[in-house]
Amino acid sequence: MKSKIKVLIAACLLCASMQAQDIYTLEKCKELALENNVKSQNARLAVEAAEETKKEAFTKYFPSVSATGAGMIFNKPLMTQTVETGYPAPNDKVEVDMFKSGLIGGVMATQPVFAGGQIVNGNRLAKAGVEASRLQMQMTDNETLLATERYFWSLVSLKEKMKTIAEAETMLNRVQSDVKAAVEAGLTMHNDQMRVTLEQNRLASNRLKLENGIRTLKMAFGQHIGVAGSFDIQQPDFADIALPLTTDPRLSLPNRPEYRLLEKSVDVAKLQLRMETGKNLPTVAIGAGYNYVNFDNGKPAEMEKKMGIAFATVSVPISSWWGGSHAIKKKKLELLAAENTRRENAELLLIQMQQLGAELGEAYQQVALAQQSIAVAEENVRLSEDHYRAGVSILSDLLDAQNLLQQSRDQYVEAATEYCLKLAEYRQATGITAGTK
Repeated sequence: MKSKIKVLIAACLLCASMQAQDIYTLEKCKELALENNVKSQNARLAVEAAEETKKEAFTKYFPSVSATGAGMIFNKPLMTQTVETGYPAPNDKVEVDMFKSGLIGGVMATQPVFAGGQIVNGNRLAKAGVEASRLQMQMTDNETLLATERYFWSLVSLKEKMKTIAEAETMLNRVQSDVKAAVEAGLTMHNDQMRVTLEQNRLASNRLKLENGIRTLKMAFGQHIGVAGSFDIQQPDFADIALPLTTDPRLSLPNRPEYRLLEKSVDVAKLQLRMETGKNLPTVAIGAGYNYVNFDNGKPAEMEKKMGIAFATVSVPISSWWGGSHAIKKKKLELLAAENTRRENAELLLIQMQQLGAELGEAYQQVALAQQSIAVAEENVRLSEDHYRAGVSILSDLLDAQNLLQQSRDQYVEAATEYCLKLAEYRQATGITAGTK
């Protein structure tokens, strides 16, 4: 009785654990990956850092304000002045120490009027940095999503192959039962039964390998999407496989974050050239200040002054012109290099999209061929089983037919998952939504 209760409790716990296991769709896996993947998180932090740099650059438009203060005391006065006191005698004099201690303080505000465009272009550079970091984040997210697709479809492939093994095991169990009855009746030899057993052992070995592969892949997939506990995926339906409409890669090129980042690198090179040119132009600034001076506070020679000041400055970097011309030429060369890189990589991106389109079409044809192979293999198994039971073929023919069916189903699963992965790559590269052709 106690053993039955223990078995019942164990069964309940197993059911509860299975019910508690989360099942994720592909879209949910993508959502979790973007939320929890470290690379995607760091890319978002980089955008926030670029935003702070942009805000910092904007403060250069405002006046710079500084405050200074100093206190001093000397071991002897800087000056000594003789002063007639007229007391107690008319010509009496006294020496007064001056500038022995003092306090100095002031506030100064400086507003740049013209700085060779360095402030304006510096803000444009900071804005370009934000845009570039966002494009980098988009590229990182695309890589994260594509890695998610690879994990997902690899797991789908292994699980579908597990189904194929289960179907083959069911068929072999049925054959084993028929062979066993035939051996007992003396209609066939005992080695036929042993051959079926060997096939069953082969399938059991493959099952163990698949189970270990699924377990290991789930661990890596869980780390990628940030799921620590047990989970499973929702199996997709391969019946909806259809070839999407293709597009001219030249129309999709401007939408690629990689291409926009190349364009942004050219813009940055232009701004850096302007910045370098601005360093060799005069700078003009205006300012105002307020100063307070107090020497020998509380003494007969006390001197207190409060002064305001306004000023304008013009700075011409004469000596910088000698090396500045070379720095400007260097920036011009860097701009030419950025334009060459944009042109070359744009061509490579076009080639990549064309290649992905061709690979997608090939993957679609592979799926169609695999479907035809399954239909032929299933019919071959049916005929082989009928012939074996009728005694017109041997057992090895039936087992060979079953192996061909298993191979055909595995090839279909591999072709279907490869197509789904190629479709994800093509959609990401071109921005095309699902459709039929």
